[in-house]
Amino acid sequence: MTWDSQEFSERLLKWFAIHGRHTLPWQNNPTPYRVWVSEVMLQQTQVTMVIPYYQRFMERFPSPQSLASAPIDEVLHLWTGLGYYARARNLQACAKVLVENYRGEFPETLEEAMALPGIGRSTAGAILALSGGQRHPILDGNVKRVLARVFAIAGDPGAKQVLAALWAQSEACTPIEQVGAYTQAIMDLGATVCTRTKPVCTVCPVSTGCIAALEARQTEFPGRKQSRVRPTREATLLIARTGSRASAAVLVERRPPSGIWGGLWSPPQFASEVEALAWCRREFGQTAQATALPPIDHAFTHFDLRLKPLMVQCEAGANISDGDGYRWYRLKTPPRIGLPQPINQLFERLRTALSA
Repeated sequence: MTWDSQEFSERLLKWFAIHGRHTLPWQNNPTPYRVWVSEVMLQQTQVTMVIPYYQRFMERFPSPQSLASAPIDEVLHLWTGLGYYARARNLQACAKVLVENYRGEFPETLEEAMALPGIGRSTAGAILALSGGQRHPILDGNVKRVLARVFAIAGDPGAKQVLAALWAQSEACTPIEQVGAYTQAIMDLGATVCTRTKPVCTVCPVSTGCIAALEARQTEFPGRKQSRVRPTREATLLIARTGSRASAAVLVERRPPSGIWGGLWSPPQFASEVEALAWCRREFGQTAQATALPPIDHAFTHFDLRLKPLMVQCEAGANISDGDGYRWYRLKTPPRIGLPQPINQLFERLRTALSA
């Protein structure tokens, strides 16, 4: 026996009433703004990690107006560690649009919501469903996995034809009533039961009608993307340090607005150690001997990055001072700016070494 769309939705809602998540921070007073921030944070990030970030973010930015008027460095600072920093930049860009064009309110139509920076069809549908009960299908990673397994929708979920089939199935399963509960339910099922590896089919409310479970083919759905060889990039990370142990500071520069770590602050990167040292001599003159630190490996979506930190003790000359492009990051009294997580972790290690 396999499920039709209505039976699937009914079983899912009954399960959610007892076993679903009902006490998440954004479920308390689920305004469009609160739900929107949570949905953006939850993109490619697990709930347990998001919760403390969400609480700090909402305490500082309780409204679109407060987010729109904040310095971007403060927004990125509160995002440090969540990754995919374009999400934070899009959040603020979207908040500015809401303030300028919608009097600080979230639009009420799917089309208007999808026109906002960083909001696609699934995110827009989830916001409107969870905050206002509007009937819109969603299709995030968890939902794709559940629907692909239950209804045996084979193939790469990123392929146009497969994606269309998944959207059609999501539309068919979304009920007329209890839309908010259903939307949360199918996301919860994918996150806690129908997981990517080792799904817990024995406690799944729809396993008895799930084609993948009935045929023991859970690992086949969703279909796999074609594997590609991941390229590796390398760069020298110049750790230009000034001051004594108590006043030690490291030079950081603001990354370009687009590309990896866009808009964040990081020590300057160079193609080679030779280039890094040549730049350092031009800016600071005579420097102490360079010391190589352990490499930093970081995986991005499409490539792996290896940074080779090179520590150089130098004097802060007049050529470089705090400004929009460069600043001295004081390790003992760090400024509230956005740092990539690997750089934040590096600075933590440097702070620990200074305290030893």
